[in-house]
Amino acid sequence: MTIGRHSAAELDPALDDYQLAAGLVKEAGKLALLMRMGGLQSERKTSVSDVVTAADHAAEAYVLAQLRRCRPDDGILGEEGTSITGTSGRTWVIDPVDGTYNFLHGSTYWCSAIALKDSNDVLLGAIFQPEEDKLWLGGRDRPATLNGEALTVFTDDGGKRNATAVAELGAATYIHPTWLMDPMCAMPWHAAATSAASLRMLGSGSCDLGRVADGQLGCWFQHSCPEWDWLPGKAIVAAAGGSVDTVTVNGLEWFMAGGATAVRQLRAALQSASVA
Repeated sequence: MTIGRHSAAELDPALDDYQLAAGLVKEAGKLALLMRMGGLQSERKTSVSDVVTAADHAAEAYVLAQLRRCRPDDGILGEEGTSITGTSGRTWVIDPVDGTYNFLHGSTYWCSAIALKDSNDVLLGAIFQPEEDKLWLGGRDRPATLNGEALTVFTDDGGKRNATAVAELGAATYIHPTWLMDPMCAMPWHAAATSAASLRMLGSGSCDLGRVADGQLGCWFQHSCPEWDWLPGKAIVAAAGGSVDTVTVNGLEWFMAGGATAVRQLRAALQSASVA
């Protein structure tokens, strides 16, 4: 199919869900990259760092069209406004460009991501980082992979990463500067941040979570994540043998991923700042 001057592949409905998810994020990511190369303008959503471009909309439109053709009974939820209730009990959750601020400013640290969920939990996730040609894929019934290679950081050597303390690990996180002015958010974030060996704030939660799954990042935490920022990476980290968790502190929901010990310790650190 052609969107403006850019073409993206029509996908085969006979593909299984994992193959379809992989094809969707690869084509959406490549489409967004081609559009950026041609020049883009952005629109502010909620702040100067929360922006959307025509590439976000075009990539989501592409995924929507393919899913309506390939999985017509499934629901679809997209960051840029898609909301379709299906009849199958399953819903695809789309983040066409995660890390739009990075994307707009020429960084390679952005991706296209998608998850499939049912009424119980996420079933699978796919994350594609076009400029580094990295495809993370995994889910409930398929171990996590990076470009087809099994991810074993949580399973090799008896799962030593699962026993590593957060104080020995680098933690990826994100918090908008305005939230640091709210003590109810800043205190839990500070408690978790200071429990780690080092911090990374790179600007794409799905890219971060893929790297937790493959071992490049030790663990990850963030508050108030919408489903499209959480479910693709959650599925992949869990499929890699890692741990995922959420906890509510001072009225905000916090999301965590990493080894079992690190996630447990992040949860305890966040809860230590509860004022309720």
